[in-house]
Amino acid sequence: MTIYSKNQQQIARKLQKAPELSNWKDWKWQLKHSIHDIDTFERLLGIELPPALREQCITTLEKFPLAVTPYYLSLIDRQSYANDPVFRQAFPSPQELHFGRFDMKDPLSEDEDSPVPGITHRYPDRVLFHISNVCAMYCRHCTRKRKVGDVDSIPGREEINNALEYIRNNPVIRDVLLSGGDPLMLSDDYLDWILGELRSIPHIQVIRIGSRIPVVLPYRITDNLVAVLKKHHPLWLNTHFNHPREITTSAKAALAKLADAGIPLGNQTVLLAGVNDCPLIIKTLIQRLVENRVRPYYLYQCDLSEGLTHFRTPVGKGMEIMESLIGHTSGFAVPTYVIDAPGGGGKIPVMPNYLITLATNKVVLRNYEGVITTYQEPESYEPVFCDRNCAECRLDLNLAGDAEYEATGIERLLSDYDDTISLTPEDNDRMKRRTND
Repeated sequence: MTIYSKNQQQIARKLQKAPELSNWKDWKWQLKHSIHDIDTFERLLGIELPPALREQCITTLEKFPLAVTPYYLSLIDRQSYANDPVFRQAFPSPQELHFGRFDMKDPLSEDEDSPVPGITHRYPDRVLFHISNVCAMYCRHCTRKRKVGDVDSIPGREEINNALEYIRNNPVIRDVLLSGGDPLMLSDDYLDWILGELRSIPHIQVIRIGSRIPVVLPYRITDNLVAVLKKHHPLWLNTHFNHPREITTSAKAALAKLADAGIPLGNQTVLLAGVNDCPLIIKTLIQRLVENRVRPYYLYQCDLSEGLTHFRTPVGKGMEIMESLIGHTSGFAVPTYVIDAPGGGGKIPVMPNYLITLATNKVVLRNYEGVITTYQEPESYEPVFCDRNCAECRLDLNLAGDAEYEATGIERLLSDYDDTISLTPEDNDRMKRRTND
């Protein structure tokens, strides 16, 4: 027997004007009854906003639209909604219209790093593949807030094929991350076709899916969808839980279906002021995720997208949270705290410093308790000189199928085969003066 919460019963009855909740777990019914206006939001939740705030929120929706599923709405504590973490992620705030000095429409330069429509190619061996412009919910903290509500559509086969052709023609790509919008908003057949096309490309080793569906619409994780995903292993799925309250009975059931199908699960949490900027909340979140076979992957510093100023915390808050995790819970449960660099620099790990200093023969370290200790370096170490002449290397390089490669970035500075001694920006004033001499 399915047990529904009081909120779910009240919301469902208001939507379908019937006593039974037979359609509640139908994901298409959930989407059909998504909430897009403040009147419906108030009516279903049984709350009444202060008039001035209500008008400000309506103005906010002219810039940044509203969409929330009845399921996710039902998680809000209506008795204390103003401080509720689910409410803050789902409901518009007038603060979204207060753009900070450093806010940007596209802080990660995804559009600039797009060689063809639908593809963002930032890292050498992997691409982001935007296969959907549709979300089950418009998260108020979305880094792609510039796109929310503008084009609520599914890219056609011609656009998808052009992106697939780019991937086929670039054998350096071994990892494809399907994103959007939300990839799991596609029909099972369409998703099956895309995954099949990717799996037919010889150099694609891994396919990943980024989706918030298990959080905001867990009923979408049907047996048929799981069967489709299972056909295309190795396939990974990263989801996006930000608060322990989101890990409901329904969410757990969805995660269990995916895990039972052999799909490795990860989670990417965004650090949000007033939602989860608390060591206890994050620790509880990651421990409950691990309990449900989801490995915490990233803890993101909130991006510099327009309209997110009120969600951003100082980086110091993230460091405080990491200090409360490292050594205080299982190592594999600790996410990597990252800043996605403005301008398209990619994810930069930001962690507490456990290396105090080092000398020729000894390293001084500290642990999570503040204990200071030392590690003795080897008395004799013969480094391997690397000139990238793999055929004559004395290390075991029997890595069937792996090709030689050229190091880039910091790796290049560390290599022995290249005489580069520094990386200098093209517009460096000192270099300009040299050329003018």
